[in-house]
Amino acid sequence: MFDGHLDGLEIVLVAEFQTVEHDVLVIGAGGAGLRAAIEASAAGVSVGLVCKSLLGKAHTVMAEGGVAAALGNVDDRDNWRVHFADTMRGGQYLNNPRMAELHAKEAPDRVRELEAWGALFDRTKDGKILQRNFGGHKYPRLAHVGDRTGLEMIRTLQDHGIHTGVDVHMECTVLDLLTDDGRVVGAFGYDRERGRFKLFRAKAIVLATGGIGRAYKITSNSWEYTGDGQSLAYRAGAALMDMEFVQFHPTGMVWPPSVRGILVTEGVRGEGGVLRNNEGRRFMFDDIPANYRAQTADNEEEGWRYTQGDKDARRPPELLTRDHVARCIMREVREGRGSPHGGVFLDIAWIKERIPNGAEYIKRKLPSMYHQFKQLADIDITQVPMEIGPTTHYAMGGVRVDGDTQMSGVPGLFAAGECAAGLHGANRLGGNSLSDLLVFGRRAGEYAARFARESGAGSVDPQKLDEIAKWALAPFERAAGPAAYEVQFQLQEMMQDLVGIVRRQDEMERALDGLENLSARAAKVSVPGNREYNPGWHTALDLQNLLTVSEAITRAAIERKESRGAHFRDDYPEKDAEAAKFNIVIRKQPDGSMDVRREPLPPMSADMRQVIEEMK
Repeated sequence: MFDGHLDGLEIVLVAEFQTVEHDVLVIGAGGAGLRAAIEASAAGVSVGLVCKSLLGKAHTVMAEGGVAAALGNVDDRDNWRVHFADTMRGGQYLNNPRMAELHAKEAPDRVRELEAWGALFDRTKDGKILQRNFGGHKYPRLAHVGDRTGLEMIRTLQDHGIHTGVDVHMECTVLDLLTDDGRVVGAFGYDRERGRFKLFRAKAIVLATGGIGRAYKITSNSWEYTGDGQSLAYRAGAALMDMEFVQFHPTGMVWPPSVRGILVTEGVRGEGGVLRNNEGRRFMFDDIPANYRAQTADNEEEGWRYTQGDKDARRPPELLTRDHVARCIMREVREGRGSPHGGVFLDIAWIKERIPNGAEYIKRKLPSMYHQFKQLADIDITQVPMEIGPTTHYAMGGVRVDGDTQMSGVPGLFAAGECAAGLHGANRLGGNSLSDLLVFGRRAGEYAARFARESGAGSVDPQKLDEIAKWALAPFERAAGPAAYEVQFQLQEMMQDLVGIVRRQDEMERALDGLENLSARAAKVSVPGNREYNPGWHTALDLQNLLTVSEAITRAAIERKESRGAHFRDDYPEKDAEAAKFNIVIRKQPDGSMDVRREPLPPMSADMRQVIEEMK
């Protein structure tokens, strides 16, 4: 075994790696990964679950508002057809319609299944699962546990999953996927604590690694979100799709700087929170899109009645889609009407004037938000407004997959959750991410197990392992190179400034030049010390993935010369009818360059077209 030094190193022998064999390997232990592992194990195959951090620290935990499913418990007019139409409209009809259909139809069963496994949802007076309003959803649809829904989901899935015989490999990073004759046969990585390499042999692999938020300076995402799954799939030969669509959640913490970007759940607005500028004015009434005008309140009184469950009232403008709210906030900041620290104010304290014991009501409905601001910023949200601003939050794009099976273009390689593309189109509706995890995590696990049962093990190329190991250890050999943190920081600042909420051709072309320069610097990064407990080394290895997804986002954003959903171009501010007919798909060329193409949208069935027309 290596001691962390490279003196005299020429070749690495396969026998020196710890080797683990599974029928199905799931990379990522958030909601999608856990649900996939549970389903694959239930099918009778051996399952390994790899998580970059500790089990239970998945980013799903940070999802606060709720899980979207048309249960119809609060408003019986809701059903899967309305949910399907809302999802397609929110995604500007660039969604994979088959995925949107399956998601809307299957989400209620997945929520009830979670309840049967022990999830403790909030309840209506007659004992049903309570549902709340959320941006872009026509009716109250989000089943929730206060503002800690993701935490309850992970707790429930873990409690259920530990009884299914899944082997968990914690604090392990996958460096590359292994293929044989075009199909996936394993993965190669290392344990983060000791730095020892691991070979995972598998007949099928499910990627469930989450998003790309750490490519940006201001993000709600934790350190693990470095685009690993997207980059692994891309290098293995799978296609990426819709990478230009990066969702900037309108409400992240702004102050103090140490917590900048941490998410403030949309549930605050769903419970009556309003957005104000430094003049105290609710600016969201200034700009209501024509296609939402009929559903949006034009006065404060009606908007308030809506949040209190009045079926005849229209939603407040604060509950418009996230891309629109984020741009409105940035407009107020740019025009000098922002808060002292570069955001705007989110005010839930005002409802004390409407509800007896309003402070206790807020604490009961939003316990995590109350404690988050009290402990991290010494702000009592029951008394004063919060300072908030947009934060990089979610990637609609990712690995292109089959709508039914979740398999990518590489046989045996599946993807689910945020690292997979298709369901959300140009913009994700709040709450759809958690039902996405359940619906397509289950499907990925089911079909990965089926593929594993029908396929042999495949062979691993020892030379490929040697190449990956040498590449991973190379930073220790270099002297006086740039620090990994320095390169990462420069990348994040550049992406935030040049490929952020508002985009322009010249700025994005500058970003491509910057990415080329940063890639050259990343190849020269040097790391002191050895492999044990070395966070600098981990950061150096993450750079490849961050640079890959950053380039994919930038090239796709340049190619889409219009504004649609989460992609807003200052130089092309309107929608283009022709651009509504294609997705932007990216593949790796033999010479290592990115092939960027426009490919027609998948066809929508006649039945689903009928649903869309009816809901209009």
